[in-house]
Amino acid sequence: MNRRLFLASAAAASSMPAAVNKPVGLELFSVRQELARDLPATLRAVARMGYDGVEFFGPYADWTVEKAKEVKKLLDELNLKCLSAHTGGKYFVPDQLDRVIELNVILESRFMIMSSAGRVDGLDGWKTVAAKLNLAAEKLKPLKKATGFHNHALEFKPVNGVKPIEVLARETAKDVVLQLDVGTCLEAETDPVAWVKANPGRIRSLHMKDWKKGLEKPHDGYQVLLGEGSVDWKAVVNACLKGGGAEHLLVEQEGSRFGELETAQKCLENFRRLMAENGAGK
Repeated sequence: MNRRLFLASAAAASSMPAAVNKPVGLELFSVRQELARDLPATLRAVARMGYDGVEFFGPYADWTVEKAKEVKKLLDELNLKCLSAHTGGKYFVPDQLDRVIELNVILESRFMIMSSAGRVDGLDGWKTVAAKLNLAAEKLKPLKKATGFHNHALEFKPVNGVKPIEVLARETAKDVVLQLDVGTCLEAETDPVAWVKANPGRIRSLHMKDWKKGLEKPHDGYQVLLGEGSVDWKAVVNACLKGGGAEHLLVEQEGSRFGELETAQKCLENFRRLMAENGAGK
């Protein structure tokens, strides 16, 4: 980080409002290029911004035990929590599951979230995905951890009149988290607040990714900073905190007009400002 960015991060961290009393973390996919270039420096930068924790993604699942311990030591030094871990569907199989659960235990990750199911054929295929999540849930429960599923727009689009996300909600145990990606939910023309209210206690993890309606290409909508899009963040955050059961909130960004680190910083600043102005979380 340059000096200007560092000073801005420090100022933002010192002005954290008390409107939201849950940890606010960063989904590290938001800074994926920086992370691949220098993981320790990136985590230090994230800590300086004032984030409470992080969510690891993809590559972590191939770490060795030694690598996971090394990263956990750094997290402890930086006072960052591993709030959850985005984990590819290919790891939710018997010959991979125990190994990846061990990594989550070392990192003290609260939730091992399936980041994507991969190719799924029909509604019966989604029932198979649900069965994989239930198996992981059974293994994680004695460890006081949980699993869950991260939605994309795809899961909110009906297959033979039924949305795959509804199949997952119905076919999985109640302690399986429905991690809500707000932006993709909105892109799929689904009201995120209504979805939260329909699944009380199950939105224990929230991806705060904005999306702006009306741009030429739907994916362009994700290039806006948190607070610049079409999401009503006060309503969404209140719903998640009051009835959804949210245990933490995660900023996620797929890219913007700024660099990765500056984008992560600005999103956090915008979130704090929005919550302070609107009294969300109270």
